[in-house]
Amino acid sequence: MNTLGWIGLGHMGTPMATNLLKEGNKVNVYNRSVEKAVALVELGANTMSSPKETVEQSNIIFIMLSDANAVREVLIQDNGVLQAIKPGKIVVDMSTISPQDSISFAKMVSEKGGAYLDAPVSGSVGAAQSRQLVILVGGDEDAIKTCTPYLNILGKDIIYFGDNGRGTSAKLSINLLLGIMGQGFAETLVFAEKLGVDKEKMIELISKSSMNNGLFQLKKDMYIKEEFLAQFMLELMSKDLGLVKAEADRMKTILPLGEEVNKVYISAKESGKGKLDMAAVYMELKNIW
Repeated sequence: MNTLGWIGLGHMGTPMATNLLKEGNKVNVYNRSVEKAVALVELGANTMSSPKETVEQSNIIFIMLSDANAVREVLIQDNGVLQAIKPGKIVVDMSTISPQDSISFAKMVSEKGGAYLDAPVSGSVGAAQSRQLVILVGGDEDAIKTCTPYLNILGKDIIYFGDNGRGTSAKLSINLLLGIMGQGFAETLVFAEKLGVDKEKMIELISKSSMNNGLFQLKKDMYIKEEFLAQFMLELMSKDLGLVKAEADRMKTILPLGEEVNKVYISAKESGKGKLDMAAVYMELKNIW
């Protein structure tokens, strides 16, 4: 049995590492805020003092951090991941970052003899807890085969997209759609309310129409109560839309809807809604109108 390492115990990392432990895997965990590891230690995890020690004591190392800067730091810092990478080690980076960063990090790891997979996920905290994530993978196929039993614990489906950077490319693409759909539902509700339509009746209509989908069902109670406890924080949605814009600009591609949605999420973040769920873009639009 492989020994697993886990770096990053945030909203997503904690339930994912928990699921690996519940299946009887040996898991070494590292997080800058050590108190976040307490619940996992009670389930049998071992706490590590550094990213380097995590790699030394593990065969497969999962990373789930908020952005590329955080990933880069754990890779290259003193006592970082790269100091302990050698042939046979596999790094599975599940963070949402740019394709260019994924390719760069893969090169760093491969130069040390290890393998790097970009494996971001589609799904938020609830899906992580219930193992319903869709895992989007780019990288070496042999490494993926080694990691598949553990990825199957974390999610319901694994989709292989090809070389390094393709998994993160797919993630940015699906999150572009997520941002557009989230704003679309919010705009619809605000527009209906401005016309005098009862909000709960409009939510009932959407739920019974062909416009209904899983995202709307996850968020509809938030719209009704106007309470937006974060499953996927608005500031992270904004970060991902910023990555989409950067990639579009790099490729000289125009994304008309993406550009406008990005502006609204930036406005919502700047007005103090960043720590709320992404559905709080509804409140931003309501305030604007």
